[in-house]
Amino acid sequence: MRHPRRRRFRSRRPVALSLLVWAGLAWVGPVRGQANAPADPSAPTTQALKSLTVEQLMDVEVTSVSKSPEKLSEAASAIQVVTAADIQQSAATSIPEALRLASNLEVAQIDSRQWAITARGFNNVFADKMLVLIDGRTVYTPLYAGVYWDVQDTMLADLDRIEVISGPGATQWGANAVNGVINITTKSAEDTQGGLFVAEAGSSLLYSGEARYGGELAPGVYYRIYGKYSDRGDSDVPNGDESASDAWHIGQGGFRLDWDAAQGNHVTVQGDTYDGAVTTGGLSDVRMNGANLLTRWSHPLAENSDFQLQIYYDRTYRLIPDSFGETLDTYDVDFQYRLPVGRANAVVWGTGYRLQDDNITNTPSQAFLPPHIGLNSFNLFGQDKIALIPDRLHLTVGTKLEHVYFTGWELEPSGRLAWTPDNIETIWTAVSRAVRTPSRIDTDLYSPATPPYRIAGGPDVSSEELVAYELGYRIQVTPQLAFSLASYYNDYEDLRGLQPLDPPAAYPVQISSGLEGYSTGAELTADWRLTGWWRLHGGYTEMRVHSQAQPGSPDRSSSRSIASDPNHQASLRSLWNLTADWDLDATARYVAPIAYQDVPGYTELDLRLAWRFAPGWEVSLNGQNLLQKDHAEFNPPNSRRDIPRSVYGKTSWHY
Repeated sequence: MRHPRRRRFRSRRPVALSLLVWAGLAWVGPVRGQANAPADPSAPTTQALKSLTVEQLMDVEVTSVSKSPEKLSEAASAIQVVTAADIQQSAATSIPEALRLASNLEVAQIDSRQWAITARGFNNVFADKMLVLIDGRTVYTPLYAGVYWDVQDTMLADLDRIEVISGPGATQWGANAVNGVINITTKSAEDTQGGLFVAEAGSSLLYSGEARYGGELAPGVYYRIYGKYSDRGDSDVPNGDESASDAWHIGQGGFRLDWDAAQGNHVTVQGDTYDGAVTTGGLSDVRMNGANLLTRWSHPLAENSDFQLQIYYDRTYRLIPDSFGETLDTYDVDFQYRLPVGRANAVVWGTGYRLQDDNITNTPSQAFLPPHIGLNSFNLFGQDKIALIPDRLHLTVGTKLEHVYFTGWELEPSGRLAWTPDNIETIWTAVSRAVRTPSRIDTDLYSPATPPYRIAGGPDVSSEELVAYELGYRIQVTPQLAFSLASYYNDYEDLRGLQPLDPPAAYPVQISSGLEGYSTGAELTADWRLTGWWRLHGGYTEMRVHSQAQPGSPDRSSSRSIASDPNHQASLRSLWNLTADWDLDATARYVAPIAYQDVPGYTELDLRLAWRFAPGWEVSLNGQNLLQKDHAEFNPPNSRRDIPRSVYGKTSWHY
């Protein structure tokens, strides 16, 4: 339930004070920088990525497609990699903003803190067909099937890469990896030695501070600890000067320990904790906090053979006044074994178990019944990459067999064929099945909390099913120029909808699986390193999405309710190292109208000007959404928020 809106203006005092602090740091920087501070040990890796040719970037190894290392240029999937250097040379201040750098994603900001992010259609506030992982830990919530992006607040300087798959990845990653996978990986503790301080202040990002320190406890045992805090301003109410009263703040801290033990063993232990709040314009704020702890052990057995055991615990809490409160505890165990079989087969298999203990505090406006539930799932996974013609033709076949709480056993097979006729081209095709399993909002939601209900959960809701057909082509025209094209046809059944319980009356309605649909489209990307100091990256997507009631279904949901996607979007990014000490980076993007939500199309521009004025020091001036005072990106007019133009300054010091 929305609180009555009250007029609220942004305070400029914190911005002014923070800008003074930022300017002061820039002033004293040269003095501190003369103390022969060593460079951040992670800097050489980032600088090396900046100077790589496009050919070398295409040879970067990825693991998200097959759960085994393989060259990006040879992967039989539509995958893009956002590197640490890409993020560093952008105006991004958060993970969702960094995801705009992957042109195969739909990224729409809803308000000051909420985002709708998916690939290949059917985007919505609950983008339930995109699986997101951070260091192997899933951040996909079983309550409504989606991601709370406001609490994914890892330090951007700690990110090693973001691998983005557009298209199903269920065979490798399991249920809910339907339209894609976002696999976020942070740097090892060994790569983040020394200290790092970052200060930011501006208009939308009012102020932010980050601190990190890494060291070596013993030979081969590295650690880092970090903490950060940020305060962000309101989005705008459309067609007026009034703010939306949705400012928010969050603090997060954590650690990571990496141990290179004897005989090639590697152990990682890491954890995070956070706490934040969002103003609502009412009497009470939205509150969110949580913590996680993860341990991973990797053990090599022979060349191209190893196993990995990962265990993690994750606790999240969120209170939305007059709506619900949730405490979710997740316990997860995952085992993977990789081994060659003969000379032509590379086999990967594994198993996993997850228990999610979900406890809801209900309110009169809505209820999840029962309020407390234990959700468990178990899976078996197997895959074989077969060299039909060594170094030229590979067939990858596999499946995941998964038992989930609401629907029982689910089978998610795939077959991928990659042909590399020469050293510069790859042609690939794939057929896959994936499922989006029901969430609690599908089966357990009742509104209001007591009868008579207007909305009721569907006890017979089934998994949404996808069969995807893909065809792709990559070519390395020169060491400085590469193109990639991926096309697809996605066929969906049993999509979530609403059916009336007492027709022809509009209410009450029950959540059902009465819709079907499809999406079809193509994704084109290009990388061009014009010179050693100037690189361009361009992307274009064309897509059509349709949904309708399945034959015989009484479902009355329209395509307006589940498909909120632009038919096309384009982006162009320029990374320009003006000199050894100056960078000028720009990202322009165009997003077509979202017809079903009456969201107009828009064009925007982000800029970053950075100066490394002393050893270990960098200052930058950054602008986001510079072409308009504000603009809308998502939601119908009655619930829409406008995203304002934003300018902020940033200072970082590493030693």
